[in-house]
Amino acid sequence: MAQHIARSVRDALLRGTWVIDLDGVVWLAGVPIPGSGEAVNRLKDAGIGVLFATNNAEPTREELLGRLVHAGIRVEVDDLVSSAQAAAAMLAPGSTALAYAGPGVPQALAERAVDIVREAPADAVVIGWARQFDFDLLSDAMAAVRGGARLIGTNEDPTHPTPDRLLPGTGALLAAVATASERVPEVAGKPHRAMMELIKARATDISVVVGDRPTTDGVLAKQLDVPYALVLSGVTSTDAVIGGSSPDLQHGNLAELVTAVLDG
Repeated sequence: MAQHIARSVRDALLRGTWVIDLDGVVWLAGVPIPGSGEAVNRLKDAGIGVLFATNNAEPTREELLGRLVHAGIRVEVDDLVSSAQAAAAMLAPGSTALAYAGPGVPQALAERAVDIVREAPADAVVIGWARQFDFDLLSDAMAAVRGGARLIGTNEDPTHPTPDRLLPGTGALLAAVATASERVPEVAGKPHRAMMELIKARATDISVVVGDRPTTDGVLAKQLDVPYALVLSGVTSTDAVIGGSSPDLQHGNLAELVTAVLDG
């Protein structure tokens, strides 16, 4: 459902930087959503800044940049922040961590000079999205947290969108470890502070947050005091806009949103 955009809102969106989610907005499981690449390039051609902010900590930075290029998007390294980077920022250089996550998390930890260890003891256990997560990993993570390690989740998204169906998200894995260890986890990604600080450090002129999940992108927009644009190409459908922050704008996908803003 597209919405008419008031002139005052449209004028604001034509200035500053758009913070745009990736999964469910630009692509689904790495497969570009039709029109998303062209939409981003239209924003850039109009002089509008774009910062991609993803809660998916599984891919490396190079993999994410490669996917953006594959979608036809002109992109630089500084155009991207991830929850893996946010989680790493929560740890001091020289500290130790057990990483139960895809390759994006070990990369971010290494760049932060956090020592990755294979077994407890450790200063922290970092949980991120990964397809390989079984009872033995759960048992080891639980033991490390019960032994004194901090429990850090890259995000708490319950699901992960793909073209075929929703998959369990990092939040499902994190909940298992938190339940077994009887600890409240610290969360790095949207809408939490570590990710918000990364975003603010990259863009001081944010004009809108675009995403498919009200409980993350919508709440982040509210905390940044900017409009939230919901797109329905990911985890949220027209009959299931629940939780989080009510959208200021709602469109079927990124291409529809950009067309509405740029073409009036």
